Amino acid sequence: MKVRTLSLVAVALLGLSHTAFAETKIGFVNSDRVMREAAPAVRAQQRLEKEFEKRDQELQRITRDLKSMQEDLERNGPTMGDSDRRNKERSFNELNRDFQRKQREFREDLNQRRNEELASVLDKANRSVKEIAEQENYDIIFQEAVYANPRIDITDKVIKTLSDAK
Repeated sequence: MKVRTLSLVAVALLGLSHTAFAETKIGFVNSDRVMREAAPAVRAQQRLEKEFEKRDQELQRITRDLKSMQEDLERNGPTMGDSDRRNKERSFNELNRDFQRKQREFREDLNQRRNEELASVLDKANRSVKEIAEQENYDIIFQEAVYANPRIDITDKVIKTLSDAK
């Protein structure tokens, strides 16, 4: 008798949880896509490219200079005098150290600025997701999932909201 009562209670609870689940509204946002396609993300990327363009060009110039110096040393090194070869090797090594230092600083600065820009875009995206969730009565919106049915994907809405916000 006790087992039968527990079974009835379990069935009733399953029925209730199924009903509650059916009323739950779930959404999904592809954060990577938002960070690639949303207008604020595109503008942030353009700002970064413009901000770091001159330094990148300088690094490319130094790379060409290093390559030219190395080719000159390989081609003419055996016929140069010891003093000339040592001076050219010293110049090459100094330029190479300078290049490595500038390249490291460039990467560090670029990563820091990229993180700042992405944090700003992510903050705007999260506000947009929250707005959509409140307006359309979502119970939960996921940003990371192994699989999400396209039916619950609201990424396009978020991208549009961000693009319209300017």
